Parts: sequence; C-alpha cells; structure tokens
Amino acid sequence: MTVTGQDTEVDADVDAVRILRGLEDGRSSVRLRAALAAGTTPDPRFVAGLVHRCAIEPEFFVRDMLTWALTRHPVSLTLPALLREVRSDRAQARSQALHTLSKIGDRRAWPAITSSLLSDSEDEVARSAWRAAVVLVPAGEEAVLAAELVTLLGRGGRETQLSLSQALVALGEVIVPVLLAATTSLDPRVRTHALATQRLLRDPDAGFELAIEEAKRVAVLDGPGQEGR
Repeated sequence: MTVTGQDTEVDADVDAVRILRGLEDGRSSVRLRAALAAGTTPDPRFVAGLVHRCAIEPEFFVRDMLTWALTRHPVSLTLPALLREVRSDRAQARSQALHTLSKIGDRRAWPAITSSLLSDSEDEVARSAWRAAVVLVPAGEEAVLAAELVTLLGRGGRETQLSLSQALVALGEVIVPVLLAATTSLDPRVRTHALATQRLLRDPDAGFELAIEEAKRVAVLDGPGQEGR
C-alpha cells in the first residue's frame, strides 16, 4: 500500500488531536505523556494548549514537562503567549510563564520582568521572577537589578529567603555594596538575611541554614551598623 502525503497529513492531524486531548486528561500520567509527545514532535498547534495547561496543572512533574515542551517550539510562537501569561490574574500562570521564560532565556522578555512581578504578593511568583530576572537581565544592568532585589531581603520563610539569596549571588560581585548597606538595616530580619547572603557569596557551598544561624549570632552580638567593621 502506498502512503500518500495526504495520508501523512491526516495521521499528523490525528496525533495532534490526541496529544491536545491528552493534555486535558484527568490522569496525570496521560498528561505527562502528552506533554512529552508535544515536545518530541513540536507543532505550532500545541503552543496554546501547553501554555493554558501550565496555568492550571496541579502536578509539578507535569508542569516541568510542559515547560520543556514549550522550549522545543519556536520562540516566535512561545514568547508572545508567555508574555501575556505573566500579566495573568492567576498566580500559577504568572509563575509558570516566568519559569518557562527563564528556561528559554531570550532576553527580549526582559521588559516583562517588572518591579510588580519581582515583589509579587505570591511567593512562588516572586521567586520565579527572581530566577528569570538573573537569567534575562541585560549586560550592564546587573547592579540596578541587585539594588531592587536587595530591597526584598527579609521577606518570607526559609525557602523564599534562600531563593532570593541565590538570585543575588548569581549576579556576582555587583551585589557587594548593596548587601553591605543592608547589613546596617534596623530590621533584624533584613540584617540577618543580608549577612547570610554575604556568606553564601563568599562560600557558595555553605548551607543556607548554617549561614542564617551564623548571621543571627552576628546580628545579635554586633547590632546594626557594626557588620562592616
């Protein structure tokens, strides 16, 4: 039997429909396989479905596969859709879009990393914005970003604080002066977080818990304004 071009197109259409339906299946294992298939055989028809699913998918491993699938598609298709999502009212849509933008790494997305996203009231969104920002920041603007991120020191619990410290450390030595200023803060949470981040900058292998505990001791013993001695 001879397979014609028309038959091949029909088969591709059937596969595309199957994958798109799979993304909406109630079983996470089916959604995971559908996302894998969408990334293995990219098709422009998948982009909208992948982006939509990112906003509502409850399973971490499926979300991770959705992001991977999107990175396999042309940036000309994914970038506009993701930039729309970072303005969504849904926190997960914003967070996952920012995460995907950080994986794509196209700096044309930089203008979308606004102050409101960096300070988003949802910790997961803010953390995704910090990670995306250090990937997308244009050369020469790292110090400006560092100055904005350092204003968020002391925010949230350990996981959130670690994410912020990691983002700052990723910017390198440009954070030294703004961190030093933060160690004189009258807010003990800010001061402790700044000191812990200083330690991580000096020793990236240091555990964050250990860095925090050491920073607390320094902050209590020295008090604000003494850390630069």
